[in-house]
Amino acid sequence: MSERDFSPEPFSTEPRLPAGRLVLRPLRPADAEALFAIFSDAETMRYWSSSPWTSLTQADALITSAQLGNADGSALRFGLEIAASGQLIGTCTLYSFSSSNRRCEVGYILGRAYWGHGYMTEALPALLAHAFGALGLNRVEADIDPRNEASARLLERLHFKKEGFMRERWIVNGEICDTDYYGLLRADWLAAAE
Repeated sequence: MSERDFSPEPFSTEPRLPAGRLVLRPLRPADAEALFAIFSDAETMRYWSSSPWTSLTQADALITSAQLGNADGSALRFGLEIAASGQLIGTCTLYSFSSSNRRCEVGYILGRAYWGHGYMTEALPALLAHAFGALGLNRVEADIDPRNEASARLLERLHFKKEGFMRERWIVNGEICDTDYYGLLRADWLAAAE
């Protein structure tokens, strides 16, 4: 495969990626309350790289930022919507694109009420298929707190390999936290799909 420069396609319409019981779609202003419920929950945010939200304006700011990133292709943030009900239950994002290396990072969060039901196991494969297919990426990286065992198991089920450990990478609410670094190559993703 030849090296090519890329920029993710801006969302010119409202793309929808089917993902089992979910639909991945761009965030909308009407999502503010659902996002606030997710990001203000201390347990949900336990291993996130920032503090729980304290104001609905933070949800509005995230939606605006997501819309701008989606419009210019600098980040692709999808809301995770239950197809049957239209309920927003989380987000997943491709960001920190390196066009010359065809690489980006992935981030994801799921509301606590929806943990343990396999939703992220449905959402991330759809996102990764988009990353390695339509976007032509070669590598996707993930940075997680080593104590987040559920996230580590999820990444490993999706064929990510643990590639590194960074000591004291984050300071959140005064707590110093380490990072486990994972990577997934397009070749590994395609081989696993065969």
